[in-house]
Amino acid sequence: MFQIVAAGLQTTLQGAPRLGYRHLGIPYAGPADALSMALANRLVDNSTDATCLEITYGGFEAETDTACAIAITGAGGEVLLSGAPAPMHETLHVPAGARLKLKPARYGARAYLAIHSGFRARAQFGATSTYLPAQLGGHEGRALRAGDVLSVTAQAQVRQTWQTPDALRPLFDGKFALRATISAETELLDDVMREALFSNTFIVGRQATRMGISLEGHPLFPASDGMMKSAPVFPGTIQCPPSGIPIALLCDAQTTGGYPRIASIARCDRHQLGQMRPGDQVRLLHRTPEQAVIEYERKQVLLNGWLDRRA
Repeated sequence: MFQIVAAGLQTTLQGAPRLGYRHLGIPYAGPADALSMALANRLVDNSTDATCLEITYGGFEAETDTACAIAITGAGGEVLLSGAPAPMHETLHVPAGARLKLKPARYGARAYLAIHSGFRARAQFGATSTYLPAQLGGHEGRALRAGDVLSVTAQAQVRQTWQTPDALRPLFDGKFALRATISAETELLDDVMREALFSNTFIVGRQATRMGISLEGHPLFPASDGMMKSAPVFPGTIQCPPSGIPIALLCDAQTTGGYPRIASIARCDRHQLGQMRPGDQVRLLHRTPEQAVIEYERKQVLLNGWLDRRA
């Protein structure tokens, strides 16, 4: 009932992350920007991790053959519904036969399209999320392409029209300030480099994928012989390879790594990694683990006041 006309650079089906399988080498996957996906689902009365479309850099078009309720959040390109402008962060009641178009955004990397009841997708290892390197989940384990037809898990219409409160709408302008803590091998940085880690502005490099983002402009060289044993890593971990260019890991990152772990993005800001694109500016704001927990809990209280509400 939802036919892809143009899939853009990379559009995948994403839902809940795969929890409990990292000991088998299976990454989380799931949305690169979990907050934007949760907000989209809220607007169509879904659970926060119902299966959505994750659309990278826009350039997406689709047609519907039945009436449905959808919502789009995340990176804000122009949205057209049968040629007419349509808002983001609002429930859209789409008639049968309509064509949806999402143009490329100037800032931010990924938009999220939710449909009431969620898209039907292949569940593997406890989740429907697409993990491209292993062809797990989603639609045949791959990125969508023109001609693909998606269905939903149940009836796709709702009566209500919701709007995300202005105070909860993430804004993207190519500049990011992320709260971060020290990590297991931060002590391998000398005092000057440790100061540089939390005081300089990094630039997102050409590597900006669901696996990791390179942070360029201020090389850091931990006191390591390059022979460190592999150790667990997670989304948000910042590793520092011999090149000196730190890499912040995202949702599709490997489960172990052999590079020094010099920092970790606090959970309260981890979703922002999914909206970074090459050329964006990034500052790391030092927090103790205790401070990071408190700020995460405060943010959750703020968000849950909206996300947990239902008619």
